[in-house]
Amino acid sequence: MRLQFMMTLMMLIVFGCIAFGDDSKTKDSCVSCHTDTGSAEAVAFKQYIHFQNGISCADCHGGDPSKEDMEQAMDPRKGFIGVPHATDIPTLCGKCHSDVQQDFENSAHANALKSGNNKGPQCISCHGIHNIVAISDKHSPVSPLNVTKTCSSCHSNALYMKQFNPSLPVDQYEKYLTSVHGGLNTKGDPKAATCVSCHSNHLVYAVKDPRSPVYPTKIPATCGKCHGDSKYMAEYDIPTTQYQDYLKSVHGIALIKNSDLSAPACNSCHGNHGAAPPGLENVASVCGQCHQSNAELYEKSIHHAVFQQRSLPGCVVCHSNHLIQQPDDSMVGFDKNSTCGKCHADISGDQAAPVIRSMKQVLAGLSDGQKEATQFLNHAEQLGMDVAEAKYSLKDVNQSMIETRVQIHSFDPKQVLESASPGLKVIGQAKEEGQKAIKEYYFRRKGLGISTLLLTVLAVLLYVKIKQIEK
Repeated sequence: MRLQFMMTLMMLIVFGCIAFGDDSKTKDSCVSCHTDTGSAEAVAFKQYIHFQNGISCADCHGGDPSKEDMEQAMDPRKGFIGVPHATDIPTLCGKCHSDVQQDFENSAHANALKSGNNKGPQCISCHGIHNIVAISDKHSPVSPLNVTKTCSSCHSNALYMKQFNPSLPVDQYEKYLTSVHGGLNTKGDPKAATCVSCHSNHLVYAVKDPRSPVYPTKIPATCGKCHGDSKYMAEYDIPTTQYQDYLKSVHGIALIKNSDLSAPACNSCHGNHGAAPPGLENVASVCGQCHQSNAELYEKSIHHAVFQQRSLPGCVVCHSNHLIQQPDDSMVGFDKNSTCGKCHADISGDQAAPVIRSMKQVLAGLSDGQKEATQFLNHAEQLGMDVAEAKYSLKDVNQSMIETRVQIHSFDPKQVLESASPGLKVIGQAKEEGQKAIKEYYFRRKGLGISTLLLTVLAVLLYVKIKQIEK
């Protein structure tokens, strides 16, 4: 009995020490005190990710949570700072999230905060303060289904945005809701693109910054992250070759290879925040943003009505959409690679055949005529004749060729010929000048030969006469 009592007593002492030790390790006077005083923040803090991972109030606010006495717990000598200053919050969060802090410090949001306005965006603006949950949690303000609303809390507030950049639009969120991406997102699809999909999350650059993923030359690659991933896009049943096709297109070469910022990227045709592919009836209007003359001629042409009846997407029928090649005269005609030949045939039963042949003939008259005139002038120049003015005049043919190729969209032979007439006239004059210069050269050469012969005969006769006089 005595031995059993001693063993029981020892066990109680050991377990008591363990329990006391655990209590001393988990003791947090900040949480317990603020909870006892009815603080909603303290109650909320205990339910969220930081508390669950052993982060204490003191890790952000400083102080000594092991002290029961309030003055000792909130002693500045123990690092107590109270409510952190807005500009200090990224540094505090960076004690644990250093990689994220580094990205943020280089972002446009950090620049706004450093500008001297304490209302500038920082960590708690998006993630919350005490009620922080994992991004994967559907209640997180930065989860895929909530992040657009979080961004809009600032970017849709005109008064707030005026403090930083009055030129920025404040209707992005409303436009996003009308987009294909926004429609899918509001239906609960977490894969649909959101603000951070394109602008990034912590390392957000200004749109005009060449490092930004939405800078014009970067946009195709940004869109291609999703739209070029066949596995990611499998459930949406749409092509995934758009990015690769675009890189080989006349638009892609101009923008990516030649850094021509006026060349269209994905958002030029599909929109950015209100992204949606153009409807069949709207393709010409979209292309007409840049190719205005072409679009106006097409709208009045016979093709416009026919394409609408057959639900064909206007410009795309002849030029494609993402893989748009540099147009040339071979597109008109009935050759193997011609565009017209895809729908029409060079037969008597096809009413369009004479029209196509006529337009082809006009185009050939300009291109072949320019080459022929250039050959005449080059030949005359090699013979030493001055044809500089005629050669310079041929530059006007280039403008005429551009205007004539635009007129092809009218599908009216009369308009095409009328547009080509100034160029054909210049070609005719240049040919005439070249031929005239060549004839003049040979005339001069012949005259020079005859003159030389006559002078030689006179010289011989003079020599003979002199000899006779001497005798």
